[in-house]
Amino acid sequence: MLWPMCGIVGYVGSQQALGIVIEGLRRMEYRGYDSAGIAVVDRSGADARLAGAKKAGKLANLEKELDVRPLPASTTGLGHTRWATHGGPTDGNAHPHFSDSAGVYTDLTGKVAVIHNGIIENFARLKAELAAENVTFLSETDTEVVAHLLARDFDEAGDGDLGAAMRRVVNRLQGAFTLVAVHADAPDVVVGARRNSPLVIGVGQGEAFLASDVSAFIAHTREAIEMGQDQVAEIFRDGSVRITTFDGEVVEGKRFHVSWDASAAEKGGYDWFMQKEIAEQPQAVADTLLGRVNGQGRLKLDEMRLSEDELRAITKIIVVACGTAYHAGLIAKYAIEHWTRVPVEVELASEFRYRDPILTKDTLVIAISQSGETMDTLMAIRHAREQHSRVLAICNTNGSTIPRESDAVVYTHGGPEIGVASTKAFLTQLTACYLVGLYLAQVRGVKFNDEVAEVLTQLSDSPAAIAETLNRMEPVRKLARSMVGARTVLFLGRHVGYPMALEGALKLKELAYIHAEGFAAGELKHGPIALIEQDLPVVVVVPSPKRPLLHDKIVSNIQEIRARGAKTIVIAEDGDDVVAPYADFLFHVPELPILLQPLVATVPLQVFAAELADALGYDVDQPRNLAKSVTVE
Repeated sequence: MLWPMCGIVGYVGSQQALGIVIEGLRRMEYRGYDSAGIAVVDRSGADARLAGAKKAGKLANLEKELDVRPLPASTTGLGHTRWATHGGPTDGNAHPHFSDSAGVYTDLTGKVAVIHNGIIENFARLKAELAAENVTFLSETDTEVVAHLLARDFDEAGDGDLGAAMRRVVNRLQGAFTLVAVHADAPDVVVGARRNSPLVIGVGQGEAFLASDVSAFIAHTREAIEMGQDQVAEIFRDGSVRITTFDGEVVEGKRFHVSWDASAAEKGGYDWFMQKEIAEQPQAVADTLLGRVNGQGRLKLDEMRLSEDELRAITKIIVVACGTAYHAGLIAKYAIEHWTRVPVEVELASEFRYRDPILTKDTLVIAISQSGETMDTLMAIRHAREQHSRVLAICNTNGSTIPRESDAVVYTHGGPEIGVASTKAFLTQLTACYLVGLYLAQVRGVKFNDEVAEVLTQLSDSPAAIAETLNRMEPVRKLARSMVGARTVLFLGRHVGYPMALEGALKLKELAYIHAEGFAAGELKHGPIALIEQDLPVVVVVPSPKRPLLHDKIVSNIQEIRARGAKTIVIAEDGDDVVAPYADFLFHVPELPILLQPLVATVPLQVFAAELADALGYDVDQPRNLAKSVTVE
C-alpha cells in the first residue's frame, strides 16, 4: 500500500516559532493531508513544558483553534501536516504526539513532542513493551510509541542530550521514517532523524530549520544541507548544526543553495497553482535545456558520473517510474530506441523488483521522479544496484535520495511544482529524457554531432511552440466547461500519442474524478470499440501528416468511432485539415517532429482536465485522496 509524504517543520532561533512553523506548513499544503498540529517550548513558568494544538482537517482549522486558545511565545517549535496511516484522521491521532516519563501529559502537552512521516513497522511489539510498563496511550498511531520511548530514554540517561536519546531510539525502530522532536528540558535544540524518508536542514543567520521540503523555510534562507540515509541532525539556537550517523559518528552534510525563491511557490495572480505551473512550462523546458552544450558543441549532462566506456557497454535500458513519470518514460522509449538503437523497457516502479527482472552490469536503469523521494522508484533502483546495474536519475529536487543513490543525475531545473497533478514536471522530464537519449547516441557514435545538434535545435524551438499553444487555450477551456455532465471520456493515440492518451486520461481521473481510459488506437477494434455510444466524448491525438501511415490509420479510427455516435475531440498539427470533416472539436498545435510532439500536444489535455475539474467545483491543486509525493512503499 502507498502513503504520501507528510509535511514536517522544525525551528529554533530568535524569531517566534509559531508563525514560522505555520507558514512552513502552509507552503507544504500541496502535499495533501487530513490533520495538522504544532508544539512549542513554553519557558514562561518555573519548569519548562511543551504546549501544543492539533486539529483534524485543513490547516485553517488549526489556525482557528490557535485564535481561541493561543500558545505561549516561544522560539523553539515544530509542526506537522498528517496523512492518516495508523489511526484515522482525528484530533487525537494528529501530530505532534507528546509524552512525559513521569506520566503527567495529555494529548496537547508533555516534556517531549514528536512528529513523524512514514511507518514504524515494529510499533506493535514496542507498544506492547511500553504497555507492560503501564504507559498510557492516547492515540491509535505508531508515532506515539516513539514519543514514549524518547521521553523514557532521555530521562534514564540523565545527560540532557536529546540527540543521543534519538540515536538510541531510532536504532530500535524498523521501517521508513522521518522523525523530528523537541524536549522541554533541552529547549535550545530540535532533533531530526531520517531513514528512507526525506528531511533537509535549512541554515540561517542565528536560526536553523528542519523540514521535509525546502519550501518550508525558503522565505527565511536558501542555504540548505542534505541529510543522508540513517542520520540524525541536531539544530541549535545559534544556527549551528550537528549531523551524526545512527551509530554516533559525526558526518558532514552536503551543503547546497536553493536556486528558486519564495515567490516561485506563490500563485502569482493565477486562480490555482496548477494554472500557474501550466503557464510556466515554456520557461521550465527552456531551463531544462539551458547549458547542455559545451564549447566544442557537444551535449553534456549535469552529474554524469558514468564514463563513456560504461555507457558504450550498455546493452539494455530499463526506465522505472510511477504515474505521470511513467508516461514520460513510455514516450522516452520511442525516442531513445530510435536514436540509440538500444532496446528500452518501461516498468512501473511499484512492480519492478517483485517480478525478478533480468538485470546485469550492462543494464542502464533510468529512474524518473519529480521529488527524488518516490519510495517505489527508490526501492527499484536499490534492487538494480544490488544486481550491479548502472542507474541514472532524472529528478527536479537537488539533494533528494534518488539522485544521491544513483550513478548519474540529470536535474530538470523545473522549479517548485505545488499542484498535486503533475504538469511542468511531465514536460521537463520528457525534455530530460530526450537529452539522455541524444547523449547516449552521441557517446555510442550512432549519431553524428550535426545530427544531435539538429535535434537540439528542434528542442530549443519547443518552448516557443509551447507558449504558442498556451495562447490558443480559450476554446479548450470553453469545451471543458461545456462538458460538466460527462461521466466517461476516452482517449486514443498512436505512436507517442498513445502515452499521451494515457496521460490525458490520468489527468481527468486525478482532477475531475471522471472515469477516463487511454487506449492505443490500433487496439480499438480489439475490444474498446464496444464502449462507443451516442455522444460519448473521445479525445484523439493525431500524428503528423508527414507520417502518412500513422496519420491515415488514425483518421480511419476517428471515422469508425464517429460513425457510432461518438463526440470526437481531435488534437492535430497545424495545417492538418484532413481530419476536420471528422472532428466535432478540432484543436491545432504548432508543428514539431513527431517524437517531440508531446511537448505541445499534452498541454491542451492538461488544461482540459483542470478546467473541467474547476467547473465541477473541485479543488484543482489538491485532489481528494492524492498527495504530491509517495514516500512509503
